[in-house]
Amino acid sequence: MNRIFGYGNRKTHDQMMQESSKAMDQAQSGLSGRISQLDTQISQLNFQLSTMQKKISNTKSPMGQRPLKQRALKLLNKRKQLEAMRDQLDSQSWSMSQVQMTTDNLKNTMVTVNAIKQTNQALKQQYSKINIDKIQDMQDEMMDLIDQGDELQEVLAMQNQDIDDISESELDAELEALGEEEFLDDFNLNDSETTGELPSYLNNAMPQFVDDEPLENQPALETAN
Repeated sequence: MNRIFGYGNRKTHDQMMQESSKAMDQAQSGLSGRISQLDTQISQLNFQLSTMQKKISNTKSPMGQRPLKQRALKLLNKRKQLEAMRDQLDSQSWSMSQVQMTTDNLKNTMVTVNAIKQTNQALKQQYSKINIDKIQDMQDEMMDLIDQGDELQEVLAMQNQDIDDISESELDAELEALGEEEFLDDFNLNDSETTGELPSYLNNAMPQFVDDEPLENQPALETAN
């Protein structure tokens, strides 16, 4: 039914805007051409009036000036009519310019709105892929790891602090004791080498193993000659 009455092929908003803009451009071009023609005709009338004014000035006789003035009056009336038509067309052209400007602003607004819609849809799709709970859990895990690292650093710092707590007097005493032990060991070694005797730990009897039977009257080790 709608196709019979001409409503079958409904145009979209963009198509209507394009056709409207095209019609406005054509109308604006036609008005500009008509105004240009009127300006040319008015310029020609001004030239004729200027020529007529010179003829009137050169004519001394009032009887000779009368037909020239009548002709100049007709030219002046015609020029006024053309100027009125030009002013009317100028008003129409200005109105068309205002409509064209409004149409262009509407186009720009629609482009901006479409861009905002597309951006909004893209942002929704991107944010729908983000799980806030997982991000919070990940942040909690990171905070736990940071706390564990801090605790580890504190433990290491405490161990280093225990080492640093040793005073210089304790250090000197330990070094002095170690020096005395080394001196005694060197003295015993030199004494045994001088006398040619075996050290006391070699003068004892041979050690008895657990599984061996006990030996009676075990002789001591002989000293080396």
